[in-house]
Amino acid sequence: MSRIGKKPIAIPAGVEVKLNGNEMTVKGPKGELKSALRPEMEIVIENSEIIVKRPNDDQLNRSLHGLTRTLIANMVEGVTEGFKKELDVNGVGYRVQKQGKNLVMNLGYSHQVIVEEPAGITIDVPGPNKIIVSGSDKQAVGQLAAQIREKRPPEPYKGKGIKYVDEHIRRKEGKAAKGAKK
Repeated sequence: MSRIGKKPIAIPAGVEVKLNGNEMTVKGPKGELKSALRPEMEIVIENSEIIVKRPNDDQLNRSLHGLTRTLIANMVEGVTEGFKKELDVNGVGYRVQKQGKNLVMNLGYSHQVIVEEPAGITIDVPGPNKIIVSGSDKQAVGQLAAQIREKRPPEPYKGKGIKYVDEHIRRKEGKAAKGAKK
């Protein structure tokens, strides 16, 4: 039995969960999320808890058990607390700013890089070198943060670029001086 899959998911107050076949809708204070789940899994809502069961111990069903439970738990957490990713911008002259719904970045290119804010996700810029991406859908928040980071990934020599706040960049040593002997 999957250790993750057999844990029940508590439904907090103010969250409404509807199940229509394999389509699940979760409404909460931070929005509404819909997801089509695999029909192999049996989902039961009882006593303000969601329980995911699998029909048998086939390889596919075992692998889907924990996944389905985690996807539902992320939906419930997203509509109650939300998710956020923080990014740092390092480099001389690198800075970001918010103009309306657009994130405008100066990243050392000959042009400005502009990223539009998609529906359901907010981009905050508390300072010229900090970006906060937040929303209720964990996958969409992570995807947008990855797309922003992709515009100028951190390089290993000076550490310039866009990185996650908790990311550690492995630094490399530069070229050795010419003529230096050991």
